[in-house]
Amino acid sequence: MTLTPPPPAVGAAPPPGDRHAVTEAVRICQELLRIDTTNPGDGTGPGERAAAEYVAAQLAEAGIEPLVVESAPRRASVLARITGTDPLRAPLLVHGHLDTVPFDAADWSRHPLSGELHDGCLWGRGAVDMKGAVATTIALVRSWARTGRRPGRDIVLAFLADEESTGDHGARFVASRHREYFADCAEAIGESGGFSVPVHPQPGPDRTGGPGDPGGPEVRLYPVALGERGTAWMRLGATGTAGHGSRGSADNAVSTLVHALSRLAAHSWPTRLIPPVEALLGELERILGTTIDRNRLEAEAVRLGRAGELFAATVRNSANPTVLQAGHKVNVVPGAARAQVDGRFLPGTREEYLATVAELLGPGVTREFINLEEAVTGDHSGPAFTAMAAALRAEDPAGHPVPYLMAGGTDAKTFGRLGIDCYGFAPLRLDPALHYQRMFHGVDERVPVAGLDFGVRVLDRFLGAY
Repeated sequence: MTLTPPPPAVGAAPPPGDRHAVTEAVRICQELLRIDTTNPGDGTGPGERAAAEYVAAQLAEAGIEPLVVESAPRRASVLARITGTDPLRAPLLVHGHLDTVPFDAADWSRHPLSGELHDGCLWGRGAVDMKGAVATTIALVRSWARTGRRPGRDIVLAFLADEESTGDHGARFVASRHREYFADCAEAIGESGGFSVPVHPQPGPDRTGGPGDPGGPEVRLYPVALGERGTAWMRLGATGTAGHGSRGSADNAVSTLVHALSRLAAHSWPTRLIPPVEALLGELERILGTTIDRNRLEAEAVRLGRAGELFAATVRNSANPTVLQAGHKVNVVPGAARAQVDGRFLPGTREEYLATVAELLGPGVTREFINLEEAVTGDHSGPAFTAMAAALRAEDPAGHPVPYLMAGGTDAKTFGRLGIDCYGFAPLRLDPALHYQRMFHGVDERVPVAGLDFGVRVLDRFLGAY
């Protein structure tokens, strides 16, 4: 990367906003939103090639040499490396994904591919998940080139395909075929963390915002992900004797599978408090001025509202049936039935979880894995978390960074297998009316322009100081 003039001291505060960087973040986000990168997960989408070429062009204009790689036709990712001032410090990986989940435009207030600026927000599929974060990263490194700043350590950039499916065409591909980009990285940041969650710490009788909002003055939590539950996407099957629907059927494939799914869905998974979740509960007690009953965590999550949503799904394993397929006519007993289940398990529980699922399914049901990935977890007491928290507090003194465990999954699982400590940190400050987690894969997804401004500034502080 060619940078002029000579950089100021490493770790210096970012230029006062570099307002051009914010303008660029808006422009880049808007242009990315207008590129269709929907990923149905079955290979039928448009692919990420157009977005990858756009990102590569933005980096090249800043003097960064991008590498565009394809794992299959039009399934493209972008890799690049920015040289820091200290070659002895381990590089940091900054990764994000270019693909998005599908949408039904008829359900939206504004077209999901419009990138329309309305009411202070950019609207479109991927605004939050995660073209907004990709845009802030690109805008920041372009700002560095323009103002002559450099990070202290090397920064490896990875803008990836296929995160919304298995990652086979994105993170897994580059980790296998382009391992040299990541070989010396010790830590990484990606989605999902660093977003604001409004809470009200002073309990009181007047509740104006439903559960979890006692009506006190608002402060903001900023959860930073230390890890993720493991993923066990399963394809189930059962077979039986096909026949006429009016006759008895002792081995009905649909009945066999439905009974198995019912046992799985009804199972009460035990509560497990792992260190990142226990750390979050302790921080919530301190910030909210309350006590969280560890024996009633489901009720406590409801009571605490948005704060409770940060741990509601990460105190136990889960298995949710999501797809069921069988038969083609009401009076024909089918010979086979199929289903898919989204399974998630806490760190350290994989073998126990898989054994329990097998027992619940029982005889006559086959199981194969669509995607099976180990859970990842980290430590909130290290220097990386400390630096992220400091960057957030510098831009929002009323903010409270807290550790948390993601219920879902990201490309961090792939990079974790390379020995890289991964964090969810894509800073974004939201208006209290915008619910970050509900916009993920939801209708009318949008990101505030002010939130992109915040993201650029926090990311600049973190990467400049760490």
